[in-house]
Amino acid sequence: MEVLRHSRGLPQALKMDNGPEFTSKTLAAWSAHTGVRLEFIEPGKPSQNGHLESFNGKFRDECLNTHWFTSLNGARWSIELWRQDYNQVRPHSALGYLSPEAFVQRSEDVLASFPKLAY
Repeated sequence: MEVLRHSRGLPQALKMDNGPEFTSKTLAAWSAHTGVRLEFIEPGKPSQNGHLESFNGKFRDECLNTHWFTSLNGARWSIELWRQDYNQVRPHSALGYLSPEAFVQRSEDVLASFPKLAY
């Protein structure tokens, strides 16, 4: 999270389910320290976080279910390769068939083309 914090900034809120990994004192303390709101969906209502459910399904089907992990390092390597493909190569229909990385670059280029306003 700290790498993302420095490269992209923190979001205003994180939406998540009520699993034990998301209801810890450590996460609550991090939220209080950073000012990022924690928004929990209703128990048993995964449709309230459809984007994440869609991503989880892709990740499970395309990465976790297609590899036999024999070590933690092997799992990290396979997952990192999948992450790079997902973010840097694969076109996403919701992003105009650009990869997330290309979409961010295009957005930054568009913003840079606007004149800077002096206040």
